[in-house]
Amino acid sequence: MTTWEGEGVSDLHCPATLLVARHGDAEYPHAKVLSDDGGWLTDKGKVQVRELAESLRSRNIAGVWTSRLQRAVESGVIAAEVLGVESRAVDGLEEFSVGALAGRAHDDPELAGVFEAWKAGHLGTFIPGGESGEEVLERYRGALEEIADQHRGESVLVFTHGGVMSFCLPRMGRNVRNDLAAKRYLPNCAVAEISIDGDDVLVNSWPGSADRSVV
Repeated sequence: MTTWEGEGVSDLHCPATLLVARHGDAEYPHAKVLSDDGGWLTDKGKVQVRELAESLRSRNIAGVWTSRLQRAVESGVIAAEVLGVESRAVDGLEEFSVGALAGRAHDDPELAGVFEAWKAGHLGTFIPGGESGEEVLERYRGALEEIADQHRGESVLVFTHGGVMSFCLPRMGRNVRNDLAAKRYLPNCAVAEISIDGDDVLVNSWPGSADRSVV
């Protein structure tokens, strides 16, 4: 895990600390093709979430927030029970929608081309029938900033998804490069710690692995 000093955070405000986690291991009804299915946690995933929550007991977590996709919601419910707090699902934290590409192979070249365009800074490029990179970044950042506004000076746990985490968080943090997540893959229940103070976002740690098999 890479960590950075949170330099430059205003002493005049109380930043919120968001522990942004990928959901636990999950299964899907159409696992072999692209899909927007919510999925559900496996037994392994449930254990992963409990272990993560147990590891955060000393952090005084004020609440748990999740995307509305089932695998994230289930993760939030389990973690909230361990931590003795409430779990709430909100719009904006969901994974990329594959749109009209649903049913195609995971290595579909058209989807890969969209992602390459986003990496190159062409965020106006759309997933066919889905979102542009600009839209993904706007709704994801907006959701995290709204959560932060409700938890100034506190720490919260946020369950979301590996792809959207890897795309958005580096582009939100003013102290890291946009390609922070390149070839640094996120295992289930991996946590990136960020702080948000108004519209100022710092990425304090990134948990990516060079082993693609963790995804």
